[in-house]
Amino acid sequence: MKTSKISEMISSGLKHAHVEVTDTTGGGDHFSATVVSDDFEGLSLVDQHQKVYKTLGTYLTNEIHALQLKTMTKSKWEKKNLEQ
Repeated sequence: MKTSKISEMISSGLKHAHVEVTDTTGGGDHFSATVVSDDFEGLSLVDQHQKVYKTLGTYLTNEIHALQLKTMTKSKWEKKNLEQ
């Protein structure tokens, strides 16, 4: 699976999200994703991840064998970038 397809699927499910996806092994089945969205406001980390998993549907258990996630709101993302 291509990183662009994963990014597109997450972006379609979470409007106005900033999504970065990398293929961690080059094999097209292990990925890392950073997802920034205000849809995560007030949600626990588990709930944030479940929102992302929902956007990927059955791809998550079929084509995607591993997905490392970093999720945060836009305000947390901006704060993190200012600290760097």
